[in-house]
Amino acid sequence: MYILGVSCFYHDSAAVLLEDGILVAAAEEERFSRKKHDYGFPGAAIDFCLHQAGISGADVDYVVFYEKPLIKFERILMTTLGTFPRSWETFGEAMIAWFDEKLWIKSRLASHLGLAENRVLFVEHHLSHAASAFFASPFDEAAILTVDGVGEWTTATVGKATAEWNGTGRNKIELFSQIRFPHSLGLLYSAFTAFLGFRVNNGEYKVMGMAPYGRPTRVEDVYKLIEVGEDGSFRLNMDYFCFHHSTSRTFNSRFEDLFGRPRTHDSIFYTPTTHPDKDHPQWDDQVAQHNQHYADIAASIQRVTEDTLLKMARHVHERTGLKRLCMAGGVTLNSVANGRILRETPFEEVWIQPAAGDSGAALGAALYTYHVLLAKPRQFVQEHNYWGKGYTANEVQDTLDRAGVQYQRVDDQERMARLIADDLLAGRVIGLFQGRFEWGPRALGNRSILADPRQAEMKEVVNTKIKFREPFRPFAPVVLEERAGEYYVGLTDPQRHYPVRYMLMVFPVAEDKQALIPAVTHEGGSGRLQTIRREWNPLYYRVVELFAEETGVPVLLNTSFNLRGEPIVNTPGNALHTFSQSEIDTLYIEDFVVRKR
Repeated sequence: MYILGVSCFYHDSAAVLLEDGILVAAAEEERFSRKKHDYGFPGAAIDFCLHQAGISGADVDYVVFYEKPLIKFERILMTTLGTFPRSWETFGEAMIAWFDEKLWIKSRLASHLGLAENRVLFVEHHLSHAASAFFASPFDEAAILTVDGVGEWTTATVGKATAEWNGTGRNKIELFSQIRFPHSLGLLYSAFTAFLGFRVNNGEYKVMGMAPYGRPTRVEDVYKLIEVGEDGSFRLNMDYFCFHHSTSRTFNSRFEDLFGRPRTHDSIFYTPTTHPDKDHPQWDDQVAQHNQHYADIAASIQRVTEDTLLKMARHVHERTGLKRLCMAGGVTLNSVANGRILRETPFEEVWIQPAAGDSGAALGAALYTYHVLLAKPRQFVQEHNYWGKGYTANEVQDTLDRAGVQYQRVDDQERMARLIADDLLAGRVIGLFQGRFEWGPRALGNRSILADPRQAEMKEVVNTKIKFREPFRPFAPVVLEERAGEYYVGLTDPQRHYPVRYMLMVFPVAEDKQALIPAVTHEGGSGRLQTIRREWNPLYYRVVELFAEETGVPVLLNTSFNLRGEPIVNTPGNALHTFSQSEIDTLYIEDFVVRKR
């Protein structure tokens, strides 16, 4: 049985394909369209999934959309009418969008696949999120926490899920508490994202990266915007926001009266914390102090977000009494909060969908259909995240030949690993392109840029000369799973903890190790690590292992293989373009090595 899951028209369009309940393929549309966070109809992603399985659209038994459009349309209609006439512009744009394409998603999917419309199903948004985490986890029973911007009406849920592997059909997800729009932790964080000069639904992780350079001095002011109960339930003070009636602004003048003028997008950012020696080439004391003001606001909203999520997690633990927690929704990509949930709540294990946002909900919609609606037994655990498109050595060679670049062919993987390790030991930055691309927003060794973490200056080199992004942005460490506990405090028995495989949690770096890996130690002494095991990715593991044999350090700097503003590379052509437009020294692409010098 083939079930296709689809998400689109809001954020991060994607498609996934299950065969008898087992994941076959998953990809975001942005990887094919090259439009970051592409929300259009995922035709290319759908076609890729079908091609990967060797089937046509007619072979699909069900295609499942990740939410219920009519309920969402009701929310938009009720909200815009309730705030009229301030929402007149929003109302007009919404009606055009809905009547142009969003209301016709059933016929669009049926037509694209050549299916009858009765084979197109719909699953509620937060049920899709919950299923994407629980049914991809190894757990038989777990508490559920979903948090995002907004689905149909719901913005957050807590609940419980149970499942059996023996075919009894007792698979169930119960969401017994919810918070409804306009009260949204995700939209609150997005309002601060916009205020701090970043793009909504694109720059939230930049706020998290800015926060360590600030002090949470404005927490009391943030709590003027949100009231949080001891159980983690919350309500926004809508006097400060306009996202419910505006298409262009998330916060209003009262918000600005409280926090000051918004930061200018792409303005130069340095502070006494980011550059304590005042070594920025454009240093100005007044500018630095003004930027410190924004960093303090970032630290404050980050603290409130973490504390709210901790309260929600403790509440769902008290209500269920369970030892395991499954999480999904865009807010659960907040890796600092995730690490605190594992360390500071009674949960012994946490599983987070690596594609936690709307793209991952496409997987949840398919899994919910298979396991709950069709009562099929479970057979799948998401042990790795390499579900995208791959390319053969011949396809790569054709690309290199057409581009007229010189290359070396290396068919032996051990030799390839040693060449990569030698480059890293020589201080070179390398691009690694191998296998199928990763599902979700994190590069995990198949579309990665790697560098030596022991060189403190490597952070600035990769940020300014390769990624072309803000200098405060941190980099992630990849560490051999069996040695992660030596470097990261509180990470006991890392083999049990799936989120650290997917770069979804931040842990403190051991004090005696911080000086060894300065390029991947964040301000404040932490790291958003990825653990790696040989069977998940043999070449990637062997490179880190060889580096450790030479240096004693089982850690590398890993960041996504892309330029600023672009999706992570998909094709060999994408990789070659990024390589040529940056100061990456060497490109390792399947069986080939391309050097600049």
